[in-house]
Amino acid sequence: QVRVVESGGGLVQPGGSLRLSCAASGSIARILTMGWYRQAPGEGRELVAAITNGGSTNYADSVKGRFTVSRDNAKNTVYLQMNTLKFEDTAVYYCKADGLTYTAWGQGTQVTVSS
Repeated sequence: QVRVVESGGGLVQPGGSLRLSCAASGSIARILTMGWYRQAPGEGRELVAAITNGGSTNYADSVKGRFTVSRDNAKNTVYLQMNTLKFEDTAVYYCKADGLTYTAWGQGTQVTVSS
């Protein structure tokens, strides 16, 4: 069983920064892709950013130039550096790990952008 745990959420003012971390543990076979998704109240879950084990990245248009996803394969950890945060970035942020035979989601961490 694969377990994914997020950390680093919180309350930040518009224009501020936060760094989220996500660590995968357990019976991990090779993790292919790790990604960040978010879900705002009343909205569906959307992809924010993802990174493959080879380092290829993919970002939602709304966060390009502001967010950076990175990964430490040795630690099975993925990070999301969020800069220039906006009110509309407020959401629960979820981490996902994809392997050949599994997909594992974390419980989510709340990010609130408010003045």
